[in-house]
Amino acid sequence: MTVICTSGLVVFNTPERAAALDQLDQNTQIDLTRHSDTAAVHLYFSDKENSYLTAEGQNLARSNNPAEFGQTIIEALIQGPREGLMRTIPAGTILRALYVTSDGIAYVDLTLTLKDAHPGGIQTELMTIYSIVNSLILNISGINAVKILINGRESMTLAGHVDLRFPFKANMLLIR
Repeated sequence: MTVICTSGLVVFNTPERAAALDQLDQNTQIDLTRHSDTAAVHLYFSDKENSYLTAEGQNLARSNNPAEFGQTIIEALIQGPREGLMRTIPAGTILRALYVTSDGIAYVDLTLTLKDAHPGGIQTELMTIYSIVNSLILNISGINAVKILINGRESMTLAGHVDLRFPFKANMLLIR
């Protein structure tokens, strides 16, 4: 059977073409299924005394791409904890971008709200930074350090205490 498209192209509808389209549909469904898988992750939020980070287990959409999976994790951190823990990233903060270099450094670019709405204090600043850093490094094997950017630029500090100019490694001493 021959079909003429509105663009004027002649398309031959052969059994081979139909089989190829069926295979394409199956591949698309497999890809969608793979992307819809979830992974159990530990997101790190502050305890009520703002002394330590505590893991909250959540199931998030999994991706084999470290940057995509990292975006999902950061967006879940921005939404805040589900119960009993304290938010570490100010409400209204938006993830602008997240990319991972070949040497495993994740660059997390957040809006200026992170800095402007931050409550301040060295302990709160540490909780915010290591909530992001530990949540990424301890859940994604392709990430071994995290660099935080604000509005696409390097910032000296988040709230005046901790130097943000260098990438951070996970800090297990802050976790309880």
